[in-house]
Amino acid sequence: MSALTKIKKGTFQHIESELFAYHETRKEIVRLKNEILYGKPHFENIGGGRSNLPGDPTARTATLLTTHRELESLERIATSIESVYEALPEDKKRMIQLKYWSKPQTRTWDGIALEMSTHRATLIRWRNEIVRTIAMKMGWR
Repeated sequence: MSALTKIKKGTFQHIESELFAYHETRKEIVRLKNEILYGKPHFENIGGGRSNLPGDPTARTATLLTTHRELESLERIATSIESVYEALPEDKKRMIQLKYWSKPQTRTWDGIALEMSTHRATLIRWRNEIVRTIAMKMGWR
């Protein structure tokens, strides 16, 4: 592993947790967008001065969709995972599905290796490469 692709242990663990939570992240993105589009945002200006958001409801919604920090962060994580996943060959996609996206998660690396007819060390190497690629895509180290 070269110095350019080395990432911190905490970053590695964080990206792995994001892989496990990918489908929940997609659901949260949809929920936040629906809240902005159809619900009353919880950050309305109550009793204060004038709002800095446009008076036009369409412009206000567009502004909220593009400036919502949590939504922006979740979308960045999800699109990074998606773009890396889509570029993977089928065997690595299957490994991601078995390890991170199968519910309930009962498989060990050894069990996945047996199911995929490959070695555990190969799967770990693939995982490390995938996590590092996602980290680089997101600009994390």
